[in-house]
Amino acid sequence: MSWKVFLPYLVTMAAVTYLVRAVPLVLIKKKIKNRFVLSFLHYMPYAVLSVMTVPAVFFATDSPVAAAVGVAVALVLAFLKKGLLTVAIGASLGVFLTALIMQML
Repeated sequence: MSWKVFLPYLVTMAAVTYLVRAVPLVLIKKKIKNRFVLSFLHYMPYAVLSVMTVPAVFFATDSPVAAAVGVAVALVLAFLKKGLLTVAIGASLGVFLTALIMQML
């Protein structure tokens, strides 16, 4: 990608990121007391992270079955309150072993 194409994208992305963070600080001067709005703002990062991560997980491999096994392993390990590194390694191993078994069949 050339600089003539990349630079406008970079500047636009930086401006939008700045505006998304700066506009609420300028417009909202009082503390937010509405329970619904506070709840909405509390859960928003989790929702956005999920929306960005889940499709990427299923398109990261050629096999949706292997991806589903990896997600299942990650959910089980997370339910058992294992650490993030353990969950990530377990899910990766689940995907790898499932793909390996499916290639042998």
